[in-house]
Amino acid sequence: MIEELDIGGIFFTPLLGGAAISLALWVVMRAAFVRFGLYRLIWHPALFDVALLVLLFAGVTLPFSFMEI
Repeated sequence: MIEELDIGGIFFTPLLGGAAISLALWVVMRAAFVRFGLYRLIWHPALFDVALLVLLFAGVTLPFSFMEI
């Protein structure tokens, strides 16, 4: 079982760590897409942003679901 994250005496779910990593990766990727003008090739940028964040979150948290501690 995955332990909780202890931040300042407050316990958080481990999914919060995965969400923070996913959000950081998403911000970097979004800045790269804006910088290189790739958003002009995308039909619906807001929908693409949400889908990208969900895929990053799944990719970050999936390996931890198979860990046995």
